[in-house]
Amino acid sequence: MRTALVLGTGLIGTSAALALSARGVKVHLSDRDPERARTAAALGAGTEGEPAPGSPVDLAIVAVPPAHLASAVADVQRRGLARGVIDVGSVKGGPRRELVELGGDLTTYLGSHPMSGREQSGPLAATADLFEGRPWVLTPTQGTDTAPGTDTEVLNLALELIALCGAVPVVMDADAHDRAVALVSHTPQLLSSLVAARLEEAAETDVRLCGQGIRDVTRVAGSDPAMWVDILSANPGPVADILAEVATDLQAAVRALRELDSADEAKRAGGAADVEALLRRGNAGRARVPGKHGQAPATYETVTVLISDRPGQLARIFADAGSVGVNIEDVRIEHATGQQAGRMQLMVEPGAVPVLEQVLRERGWSLRQ
Repeated sequence: MRTALVLGTGLIGTSAALALSARGVKVHLSDRDPERARTAAALGAGTEGEPAPGSPVDLAIVAVPPAHLASAVADVQRRGLARGVIDVGSVKGGPRRELVELGGDLTTYLGSHPMSGREQSGPLAATADLFEGRPWVLTPTQGTDTAPGTDTEVLNLALELIALCGAVPVVMDADAHDRAVALVSHTPQLLSSLVAARLEEAAETDVRLCGQGIRDVTRVAGSDPAMWVDILSANPGPVADILAEVATDLQAAVRALRELDSADEAKRAGGAADVEALLRRGNAGRARVPGKHGQAPATYETVTVLISDRPGQLARIFADAGSVGVNIEDVRIEHATGQQAGRMQLMVEPGAVPVLEQVLRERGWSLRQ
């Protein structure tokens, strides 16, 4: 790949453009909002403007909202702006069917979805390493006796794009992809927002008690509502199906909790058993979430360190751990309410705990249980 066109310079489009530009690909940038394209160009993502007429790029990357994907792909094809076209939208089945209705060419089009993002949107949130190590779904059209599928050349261009962005290709059926993201992305977004919405009218004294648990649950609730309305509007059926199942579980949980509050001992026992069963199902589901580098979840132990909110504290801890050959597998920080301090949880291999605890104590760190 020598040349590319990125149509839509938001978070995903600009991040892809930054990754390609950093690896020597000449990238053209286009956006309905010229200011966004100028911002992306100023960040080093490429050159503002479409390729010259009659000089198609190797690959066009369409990074517009799901409702406009099909029309944008059809427009690129109609004007001959690229040899191949992919989109990076979060929904795949609907846009492909709409492209067929618009008379688009499925042989030079390939639907894709990089499974990476941030709560922030726009070109200023973009980074060249956004896709590093992340799955990037490809949904090629399968050929039939009456209609050819995605050209091998376009598939190869898409695979090269994914390699240049440092992502990991995953091939799926388009509708299967939509059901999967409804489960692992779209429904969690709504559930996070539902929990966060409970805080809107909460008393200030209640909100001040928030800890790391509620921060984890509500993290994605900070996402752009307009963007998510676009996404959910393109995949409402599968999301509604999953939410209906969640609603059934919620009703069961409410009944169990009411029984726990009953004066009847048998009802309390039944309620406790039902709540425990729900929590154990949660344990089992959580255990299936891929771990580091997409591998099976590993079991780590936690070393908790009290840290002050001063520059250099994190660097010191990492340096102290590295000095004895201990790799920090994951990190969580819980900030203390009303104090310039917090607890830093260091997740390490079980055998590394004694060594890490010893070096941290020797170097003046205060450990907590």
